[in-house]
Amino acid sequence: MRRVTVAVLLVALAACGSNNAGTPKQAQPTQAAAIPTTVTTVASAADSMASNDPAAGAQAPDQYPDPQPRPVMQAQVVLDRQGFGPGVIDGKMGLSTKHALQGFQEAHGLSVSGALDDATKQALAQWNNIPATRVVRIPQDWAQADYQPIPDKPEQQAQLQHLGYESLDERLAERFHTTAAMLKQLNPGGKPAGVDAAALAGGGETTAQGNAKAAEQATATSSPSPTPTSSGPPAGTSPFAAGQLVRVPNIGADRIDPDKVQDKSWQSTLASLGVGTEQPHATKVVVDKSEGSLKAYDGTGKLVAEFTVTTGSQHDPLPIGTWGITGIDHNPSFNYNPALFWDASATDTKERLPPGPNGPVGVVWIDLTKPHYGIHGTAEPEAIGRSQSHGCVRLTNWDAARLAQMVDTSTKVVFQP
Repeated sequence: MRRVTVAVLLVALAACGSNNAGTPKQAQPTQAAAIPTTVTTVASAADSMASNDPAAGAQAPDQYPDPQPRPVMQAQVVLDRQGFGPGVIDGKMGLSTKHALQGFQEAHGLSVSGALDDATKQALAQWNNIPATRVVRIPQDWAQADYQPIPDKPEQQAQLQHLGYESLDERLAERFHTTAAMLKQLNPGGKPAGVDAAALAGGGETTAQGNAKAAEQATATSSPSPTPTSSGPPAGTSPFAAGQLVRVPNIGADRIDPDKVQDKSWQSTLASLGVGTEQPHATKVVVDKSEGSLKAYDGTGKLVAEFTVTTGSQHDPLPIGTWGITGIDHNPSFNYNPALFWDASATDTKERLPPGPNGPVGVVWIDLTKPHYGIHGTAEPEAIGRSQSHGCVRLTNWDAARLAQMVDTSTKVVFQP
């Protein structure tokens, strides 16, 4: 649901006011509908498109090298892997990338400028063997997924079982922390940049990762990528399809240890977002209203993560103060109560909306001791830091999923002006 209308703003961009949304970690996990994905459980429960990075100092084998340098995107990819989220990875120096650089600079004792200056480039150089993009094959079973439009009105959404992805394009973009528009730029005419039609017709390596198990698995189920025409797909249609090779941002840190995830629905969600289970523990989270940022600190006071967030509005300001966490709900449903929304329609009724990445709070609700307030995901990742909420703190779904694994009921949450 990557569109912004008045009706969507009511629910998706103003997602607070949900009571009983948080489920304590000690309680039974939410049995929400799983987001469909291809899951392997050999060394990792990540999907067949997971990263397979080279050893330190080694160069990654790349059957389909990117034909052009992408220095900003490469920095974004590394920052994202290190826990300093640049928001959507688009190769541009925007607000979220500035926050990510500031977090990285603070954590590494550099001058905090938010710029990709020489000292920061030097510090990031240890990951220069991580390319900005890689080529993967879209899993064949994505063709069977139930993609459908999300209705605008809460009462219509309540009739659905799952607020899932509206299209394969949207799902692919979220998997690689980017946008459908960026994917189309990386795949002009519907084929990966730098890969000719003859190579695509020949099939080539299944995942471009060299992961033998994933390659074996995908080869058994995938057909060669469609050969695009010189003019690309017809106007108004998607250039992407299941079984197709596609160039994507080279996000990593996506290894999932199945032993750490008891809830298989949540494991599936992590795989669909390219988020791994190895996350640092945060004893304190600080949300800065003026900066529009969220910082996570470990027990020694070291900054371990920073994300751009959306916080409050003139009607529903961020509740400044120190709060606790009462519980974390994975793949939450949402109790929509129009009485808690200043801009609700007079005809709106209370509804329980189903879970899903396109739900009002995305894939995670971190419930706070301040009633009706929480930290959560969103259906509009491009709008993070650029829109308003009803007082809650919103992140991209992938950053929310990462944060949910860093915090627990002992974590202190500080909201500051």
